[in-house]
Parts: sequence; C-alpha cells; structure tokens
Amino acid sequence: MNDELKNKSGKVKVMYVRSDDDSDKRTENPRTGKGAGRSGSSRTEGGRRPARDSRDNRDNRDGKSRDGKPRGDRFRDKAPRGDSQPYENSPWRTISRAPGEEAAEKPDHGGISGKSFVDPEIIRRQRAEETRVYGENACQALFQSRPDCIVRAWFIQSVTPRFKEALRWMAANRKAYHVVDEAELAKASGTEHHGGVCFLIKKRNGTSVQQWVREAGEEDCVLALEDVGNPHNLGAIMRSCAHFGVKGVVVQDAAVLESGAAIRTAEGGAEHVQPITGESFIEALDQFRKAGYAIVTTSSHEGTPLFKATMPKKMVLVLGQERDGLSDAALDSSDLSVAINGTGNVESLNVSVATGVLLAEWWRQNKA
Repeated sequence: MNDELKNKSGKVKVMYVRSDDDSDKRTENPRTGKGAGRSGSSRTEGGRRPARDSRDNRDNRDGKSRDGKPRGDRFRDKAPRGDSQPYENSPWRTISRAPGEEAAEKPDHGGISGKSFVDPEIIRRQRAEETRVYGENACQALFQSRPDCIVRAWFIQSVTPRFKEALRWMAANRKAYHVVDEAELAKASGTEHHGGVCFLIKKRNGTSVQQWVREAGEEDCVLALEDVGNPHNLGAIMRSCAHFGVKGVVVQDAAVLESGAAIRTAEGGAEHVQPITGESFIEALDQFRKAGYAIVTTSSHEGTPLFKATMPKKMVLVLGQERDGLSDAALDSSDLSVAINGTGNVESLNVSVATGVLLAEWWRQNKA
C-alpha cells in the first residue's frame, strides 16, 4: 500500500492494493472490516457455486431441518447476536396472533404523528358551542361589542374596505379569516342572504334571574317570550328591544337568540340584548315577581286597552307565539293584562309587531 502519494491540492491519497491472498475478501470494506465475501472454498475454480446436495433442500418437505428439529424452532432458543437475554424476552422476537385475537389498541401520540384519535363527542360539543353570524350590520355590531368571541371569518372582496379595523384586529390576534367568492361564502354561512360577511363565533351563555335583578335599576322592562322560535320574529323583536332600551329577554333556551337568521334580522340589535334563563319559564316569572317586578301579559280579546293602561316602571312583558298565545300558567301569573285595540279586521298582530307597539307605549310613559 502506498500512502505517500499526493495530488495537486496537497492532500494525501490513500490507495489500497489487493493481493492474491485477499481474493476471498474482495468485497470487504478495508476501513470497517465488514462486508466480506464468501471464502474461496465456497466457489469452484471456474467461479461457479457448487450444486447443493438435494438433501439440503428437503427442509420444507416434512417441516423439519436436517438436525431433526421443526423448522423455525432451531432459532427459538437463540437470542439475537450480542443479546444475553433469552429469546422469549427479546424485543426482536416475532409474535403471532391467533386468527380471532383482537389487535392491540393503537397508542395515542398526542397529535405528533398526525394519527391520534379525536373524540367525536369533543367535536360535537365544540360545534354545539359555536354558531354562524352573517350580515354586514350584525357582524359590525358583534365585532364592536364582543370581538373575542370570533373564531373565524369569511368575507367577499367588496366588503373588506368596510371591515379594515376588524381585519387588522384578527390578524394581530391570530384569528383566521378568508376572502372568498359568493359561492364559497354561501357554503360557509349556509345561506345566500349572507350580506358579504360571515363570522363563526362562540355562543353566549344566558344570565340567571338572580344575577339580573341584583344589577337592575329602579326602572327596568324585561321581555319574556314563551315558545317563540321563529328566527325572523326573534330578530325583529331584538331590534325593537334595542330601540326602546329593553336589555333583557327571558327565553327557555339562550341559543334561540344566537341563530344567524335572528342576528341578521336584528341588524345589530342583538348585541344590546342579553338572554335570561331559569329552571323553567314560569319559575323565572315567579322569581321576577318576588324581586318587585309586575308581570304584564297580552290578549287580543280581553284586557285593559293599552292606551288606557298604566305601564309599570318595573315590569316583565310576557308574549307567546301567534297560533296558541300564552299558556294558562303564564296567564294566571299576570298582574296586568293589556290588549292592543284596532279595527278588528285581523285577529291579532304579528308577535314582533305587537312587541314594538307595547314597548313603544312603555317607553312613552316611563322614559319619554
């Protein structure tokens, strides 16, 4: 071996020369000593392998090797090379599973491998806590009053100049937003009446009656809706409430005030109204009465004419759905029943229209 030769760069060249004695190691790595080829005795002079005895290939005929042991058992008592532990305890052993045996449960890698299990119940609960709000005025009012509830947003290009402040805030607070076309926004919002913008938000929780009465002033009008579920009626009612200063609405489920259609119809009024919930609708009315509120119900046939009645400064105005009206239990709880007089050409007013008329009279008597 000559290791004194140098090239033009001055580096030493190391050259390995194979001699005749190394013919059985011509595949060996001279640095590591690994990868040695078969010895010369395993080859014939002509370079061909000698034919194996046919007896060597009979292992698979009767399932036994030449030493008489079943195939596969001759390595059972052997541990992997360099391992002193028995083969049965080796982590490298092969374990066969019976045909009916269940596979072991896959481990949860905590999301690192991308194959962790996500509980469908968690996804269902998250979706139940979120809702979509759309409409330009509704989304502007929501951003001004509670921006932290925004999870994600979608815009069409034409409305983005009017949402510059919202876009800057979302970028600074790492809230995802997307500028999309009309078709994509209709898909994201679930309606074609999206107004060019849609927010995915966290729903509000209802306020309890006890908390509300503790913070109420000397003059307070609370609206109570029994079985009113039409989102467009609810949106119009919230708009009237915001206009006449009514800040609390008693409902059986706070989520009915958070639907996208109701908030869009309210045109920003929903942000000035807080849902109030209790154990039951009738129990909530009883709690308000004990706190000094008068319970005022409405009737299209009986009751004191509205414009002759004295509207209490502190009251709960109770309204029901148009078809069946109020339940007997709600009617029995009233301290005052009023009727909106008219021509009689129609049986009654729409619940949202009636709410606007009643609240306007309360405002005239107590606030104007």
